[in-house]
Amino acid sequence: MQLNSSLDRVLFGDNQFFGVNHASDEKSRAQAMRFKDDQSIIRVLDQAIDLGVRTFMCTTHDRIANICDHIRTHPDRYRYFKVLPCMPYAHKYANAVTELGIMGTINQYVPGSIFGTFAKGGMAMVQGNYSKLMQILIDAEMKMFAGIDTPVIFIQNVLVDMILGLGMYDVFRDYDDYIRKRYGAEPGYITMNMPDLVDALESVGIYNPIICSSINKAGFRMSGGIERNERYLREKTFRPIAMQVLAAGTLRPKEAFAYLAQFPRIESVLFGSSSKQHIAENIELIESTSMVAQEV
Repeated sequence: MQLNSSLDRVLFGDNQFFGVNHASDEKSRAQAMRFKDDQSIIRVLDQAIDLGVRTFMCTTHDRIANICDHIRTHPDRYRYFKVLPCMPYAHKYANAVTELGIMGTINQYVPGSIFGTFAKGGMAMVQGNYSKLMQILIDAEMKMFAGIDTPVIFIQNVLVDMILGLGMYDVFRDYDDYIRKRYGAEPGYITMNMPDLVDALESVGIYNPIICSSINKAGFRMSGGIERNERYLREKTFRPIAMQVLAAGTLRPKEAFAYLAQFPRIESVLFGSSSKQHIAENIELIESTSMVAQEV
């Protein structure tokens, strides 16, 4: 199945809701306190929607399940709202293993009974069938998004870059096939090594993939060097999403977004903000960058 979902230019992220700030631990703690209840998250999401945002790119953090419940119970409000899940949320599983143990974690997060789980995936793990195990975990993560429009489903960079480093490129092929057939969605990939990922996906027959990676003037978290990344943005066939465009706060927004205008193939820009004013400012800058890019 060949899909070609149209991505919005502006993608709203969730880092700020869960205390993820690459520039400051103090800001991370402050954000975590500010968004300690679900209503505070919903309030900012609604502000973003009122300003024109239509796509929320989020992790599979446990609290996202509550946000999805809210979306399902207010269908008119979120009629045109899309959610792009990013999995796995590694901290969730690490914390669960610490609290519940391995068996308790499997019981909590994997759909079906523990016996059904092992019938489908337990022996697969023993036999080295990583793709079958991957399918089980995808199904577990996707439960919270039932009934919600999820046109693209991403693998987080923690897993993408591990698979990339191990050279297990066939796992990407299996992921691509499963997401398209099981969910009728497009596969997406988050990485800190965009050039190597583009080559790896192409080597297993995945063409024009959706890849979210760090793209910024400072070269922050752009593995392979900024020059190679820029060359791939100009010459290679894939659908880039730019993240970490402010380089953890070291770049001014106008400077950061103006840099993106050099690369008209960038399809979307992912950003996170915690105030209505900052959301509005970022949207304006991203959309103005889009118009400049079209003229390049």
